[in-house]
Amino acid sequence: MMTPLFIVGLFLSLLIGVSLGLLGGGGSILTVPILHYVFGLNASESTALSLFIVGLTAAAGSIAYARRKEIAWREGLIFSIPSVLAVYATRRFALPALPAEMSALGFTFSKDTLILLVFSVVMLLAASAMLRPSKAKPSSDAHLNLARVLLIVLEGAVVGGVTGFVGAGGGFLIVPALVILVGLDMKRAVGTSLVVIASKSLIGFAGDLSAGTHINMNVLTFITLASLVGMAVGTKLVTKVSNEKLKPAFGWFVLIMGTFILLKETLLK
Repeated sequence: MMTPLFIVGLFLSLLIGVSLGLLGGGGSILTVPILHYVFGLNASESTALSLFIVGLTAAAGSIAYARRKEIAWREGLIFSIPSVLAVYATRRFALPALPAEMSALGFTFSKDTLILLVFSVVMLLAASAMLRPSKAKPSSDAHLNLARVLLIVLEGAVVGGVTGFVGAGGGFLIVPALVILVGLDMKRAVGTSLVVIASKSLIGFAGDLSAGTHINMNVLTFITLASLVGMAVGTKLVTKVSNEKLKPAFGWFVLIMGTFILLKETLLK
């Protein structure tokens, strides 16, 4: 039965797709809080389902960008390979190896609490990036020399590790990297980001399945469908709405959400 909370969760899930379609990122950091706080899933399952929802939604959204020839396939492939390897290794080996209870600096905390704390820090960093005036300009020299390729590979591995641990797509890191390091314009960076997010998120979810993570199929189905509807809206709006106007508003929302999670898992626990 659809409770008011469930309906709120579905509405928020629409924003996942809308943000991914408009910004090439951002929506993924909504998914884990929705799954954990609205639908009541634990942190490990929430991050696993987040990878599938974000991955499939990004894949669907990339089709519209591909039709407009706004995807840099070569650069996306260079970024994706280390990112995919990092996210799979994190989900398949690193996370399952963490103990259920840990101690540090005199505090004892659970694996779920650690994941949510790291996730809240990622949200605060994402909010900071979105609220800061964009200084990323396409490079005048888009030639992929060895140094630039190595930087892209390193960034891909780092983003993959973050994605694997907290279940976020990492688009807020991918898009600036593609603009600054590769020299793509904003629209092509967003389209390419969706391809990267789709590949590494779905591979990460495969790592969860290999590790035997429990999957709530009912929640997964409903949120994925809502997110896909949001993506359809986002890819239509992208030709009419300025990214620079949307980013600050979304940044404030992410800042509030990240602060809430941080406080809830520390002072309010």
